[in-house]
Amino acid sequence: MSISRRCFLKTAGVVAGGVLVPTAIARTPGSPDPANGTFPNQGTADYTLRIAASAVEVAPKKILSVTTYNGQFPGPLLRFKEGRQVTVDLYNDTDTPEQLHWHGQLVPVDVDGAAEEGTPYIPARGKRRISFVPRPSGYRFYHTHNRAGADLSAGQYSGQVGQVYIEPNHEPGNYDREVFLVLKEFEPAFSRGGDMPQDVLAPATKVKALEQEGESAMKRSLAKGMPKGYEVGYASFTINGRMLGHGEPVRVKQGERVLFHVLNGSATEVRSLALPGHTFHVVALDGNPVPNPAMVPVLWLGTAERVSAIVEMNHPGVWIMGDTDDDDRRHGMGIVLEYANHARRAQWIAPPKFRWDYTRFGKPGATAPAPDETFEMTFAKDNAAAEGFNRWTINGVAYPSTSAMAPPAFHLHEGRRYRVHMRNQSDDLHPVHLHRHVFELTSIMGHRTAGVMKDVVMLGGYQEVAFDFVANDPGMTLFHCHQQLHMDFGFMTLFDYV
Repeated sequence: MSISRRCFLKTAGVVAGGVLVPTAIARTPGSPDPANGTFPNQGTADYTLRIAASAVEVAPKKILSVTTYNGQFPGPLLRFKEGRQVTVDLYNDTDTPEQLHWHGQLVPVDVDGAAEEGTPYIPARGKRRISFVPRPSGYRFYHTHNRAGADLSAGQYSGQVGQVYIEPNHEPGNYDREVFLVLKEFEPAFSRGGDMPQDVLAPATKVKALEQEGESAMKRSLAKGMPKGYEVGYASFTINGRMLGHGEPVRVKQGERVLFHVLNGSATEVRSLALPGHTFHVVALDGNPVPNPAMVPVLWLGTAERVSAIVEMNHPGVWIMGDTDDDDRRHGMGIVLEYANHARRAQWIAPPKFRWDYTRFGKPGATAPAPDETFEMTFAKDNAAAEGFNRWTINGVAYPSTSAMAPPAFHLHEGRRYRVHMRNQSDDLHPVHLHRHVFELTSIMGHRTAGVMKDVVMLGGYQEVAFDFVANDPGMTLFHCHQQLHMDFGFMTLFDYV
């Protein structure tokens, strides 16, 4: 099997480790008994999700065994109604306790799906019933929140990714139809070092002091004879679980306005998406409408980010909609888009180089109100310090891997507005995620902005970003990098309400 650029050239063999879960499973009132996974008869659930190993055919005669929801990848698209309570039965047919995280939703701790917050596990060979009120409206998703460590079959390396669309009470309807796309890689492998793209974000400037400290730390590590820490690459790339050329095309008609909902379901990768001869009119980020919709030639998405964009079908033909990286696209990261009455070989035309600038979607000239309190965070990398894996720290502290829950590092008062000022003392790009809250971007490398509401934001190497959030969802709240390797090896912390 040929392996793409991001699989790197030197693959290292690593013994698979166990999934990082505690031996004890917490229980809350109304949740199943963790000893046997039972719960009282409460009628029929609105939805059922079953976690199990399944065969996924990503291309003819190329069948992978991965853990999925309901035997399919991606998992079933769940369409909820904003504000209307739903009940979901979660069955776990595996031998490992599982978590299912409702990413981007404002839900209680016992539903959110993060052990670090105290959410009860779905027991191995057991089940759990949950009820919640879906909010806010927009494009969300659900995925496992297990830590994987060195086990490349666990966590989001698996196929445990599904989409959620929460219907708003008032739908604008300025499009003809929707198309949902999940970008995801399979067949992961460890290597030493890598070449993830660093030319993704605008502005591209770096903070000199962060760069000097980060580069000095790496040089000191290498001078001691340490190898570069493990990274992950992939052999197979898919959109909606099929490699380029092996799935059903997106069939369109000239003049249609198609709303694409795009999810980066990767465990570790930054992804791009382009459609030759067309532009994307971005209307929402992470499911939240942007105050300044804008036209862009390329979408860039960090791990777990979502983009909703309208494309006017005004360039007839048969096109490859795919990643701008040639190797990744040739290894499957693409899908064919076919106009009616056009039958020919799909074409790819590279778009112009384009950097992703969050501020272009903000309120022009606006600045966010002053916060009640600011939390300063500096992210750093200890090269290969965790048995060959990079150890990640927030303000010098790595989240422990030996327990499900650590003491909260930041404390919130309900109703107050908080600013999180993040400084990246590494050359890695970090998609950082705040659970159970929506935040507002306020500064990108010193450029003030307002109005862009998200739950994940990419922080570039040696750069700084700030966001604000209102403490309006009491309970333990997890903050982490959504890159699986970074999260697993220390890049997490907790907020609590006092």
